[in-house]
Amino acid sequence: MTGAAGFIGSHLCGALLDRGDVVVGLDNFDPFYPRRLKERNLAPLTARGLAFNEVDLRDAESLRGVIVEAKPDRIFHLAALAGVRPSMQRPAAYAEVNVTGTVHLLEAARSAGVRDVVFASSSSVYGNCSAVPFRETDACTEPISPYAATKRSGELLCGTWAQLFGMSIGSLRFFTVYGPAQRPDLAIAQFLARVSAGDPITLFGDGTTSRDYTYVDDVIRGVLAAGEVVAGAAAGSHRIWNLGGSRPVSLLDLVRKIEVVVGRSAEITWAPPQMGDVDRTCADTTRSHAELGFTPRVVLEEGLARQWTWYRQQR
Repeated sequence: MTGAAGFIGSHLCGALLDRGDVVVGLDNFDPFYPRRLKERNLAPLTARGLAFNEVDLRDAESLRGVIVEAKPDRIFHLAALAGVRPSMQRPAAYAEVNVTGTVHLLEAARSAGVRDVVFASSSSVYGNCSAVPFRETDACTEPISPYAATKRSGELLCGTWAQLFGMSIGSLRFFTVYGPAQRPDLAIAQFLARVSAGDPITLFGDGTTSRDYTYVDDVIRGVLAAGEVVAGAAAGSHRIWNLGGSRPVSLLDLVRKIEVVVGRSAEITWAPPQMGDVDRTCADTTRSHAELGFTPRVVLEEGLARQWTWYRQQR
């Protein structure tokens, strides 16, 4: 799997190892956030048998070599340059990694005779034009950030490779995943750290924007189920599924819940809305429930408490 040292990727590696799978992981330790945090994620996994390779998606030859040698039954493709706001500053880099890198991955899979691929997409592909709740059948033709555009491009590439080369591919639209080891740039991780330290937090807009927060363990169950469905699907198939909590919460409500978990009031600094940020996300999980058995189990208050406990243990 790609992105093995990241937040969701490391959780997925752990779940695959838990069920007895042989797992080969790839990551390039992109400096978007500190390498030491990814190495912390990896350490317990390599101790349990994860075979890890430091490989960049942009290096097509090295990527192909690892996959041809490993001959995996299935590939989970989670590696990407992440983040809506940073993509506004580095659009070419995001296209190179997320679009060209995905082409390299699909071609490497084809070279190795790997039919089954699960691709990590994003709820950001819906933009601001989709009606609530967001359905997989929505057109998704107006993403409002380079990041979102690269993820939608990745989905389209997956569909093309499935049709042309008889592959079976599932694309998963993740909705604001949080939990232990969450990326430090994301809101919940930042807010827990700053509120507990008594430092101010910055809220963009008027606090009414909302997100469909989804606990990482719920997402991992959905990813594993998608892998099984993809393996049983006909050649040439490409299916998209939402993986979301289906309980959107406004930004200001999120802060209030974090205050309760931390036991301290937040000092809020208000700033104008940021370009590229969508107004809201909300997953319709009818399809993923019917086809993957996906049902979120962890409510936001419980998930925040778990992430807070993990954060305190790391300090």
